[in-house]
Amino acid sequence: MRYKRILTIQDISCVGQCSLTVALPIISACGIETAVLPSAVLSTHTAGFSGYTFRDLTEDMPQIRAHWQKESITFDAIYTGYLGSTRQIDYVSDIFNGTKNESCALVVDPAMADNGKLYPGFDDAFVTAMKGLCAKADYVLPNITEACLLTGMPYKTEYDRGYVDELLEALRSIGCKNIVLTGISYAAGKTGVVVYENDTYAYYEHELLPNSCHGTGDIYASAFVGAFVRGKSAYEAAKIAADYAVLCIKATAEAENHWYGARFEPVLGELIAMLKD
Repeated sequence: MRYKRILTIQDISCVGQCSLTVALPIISACGIETAVLPSAVLSTHTAGFSGYTFRDLTEDMPQIRAHWQKESITFDAIYTGYLGSTRQIDYVSDIFNGTKNESCALVVDPAMADNGKLYPGFDDAFVTAMKGLCAKADYVLPNITEACLLTGMPYKTEYDRGYVDELLEALRSIGCKNIVLTGISYAAGKTGVVVYENDTYAYYEHELLPNSCHGTGDIYASAFVGAFVRGKSAYEAAKIAADYAVLCIKATAEAENHWYGARFEPVLGELIAMLKD
């Protein structure tokens, strides 16, 4: 396989297992060169910590893009996670246009909401901007809350296949080409992921664990991108990412007082083994 390079664009928390501190090691473990563009630097992530520092790097983004273009640097995939503003989304669109190679896969995780609510600091204007970015992507990875916000559909905690089909069709109507919809549960004690690619529906179901961890969405998206760029199909990559996220949550449950993230590092070997199957 040709040695490939992925660019991931998201914030970095110096302490806390999320965003770039998750994406860089996981994608690297998949055997792929990983370039990064930090959108902001925080001393810690914002969930459970107080008094954290924050430095916005929005103004650096166009200068970095210009330098890459001057050096003829391009990428085989570009994967975006948490972006902090509509201006950052606009700059990311410019990076898509200016640094992708001919076969580049554009993957957007519209990390902006969960449990029926937008994250603090986001508004309707941000959702509108994210719609535009998702329409540019080859694959989008929303959870059910994000899918509802992007499409205007009502958020439900109890639903059937018909509701999910409507949600997929609504995402397609706003320009989403291929969709990996996470956190879809049709049965008690189970959850899973829907992969809608080339007008074909597939569902992978796995166990729903009682404990949750900060940053598991970032773990999932990073493992998906790494596996996909390694040559796995979208469904295979979605399955690997789901199984790996479950292993990370289980590994975290074994640790005492590990509340700030998921222990993804001890089970990286399991991810590497999955990629060889």
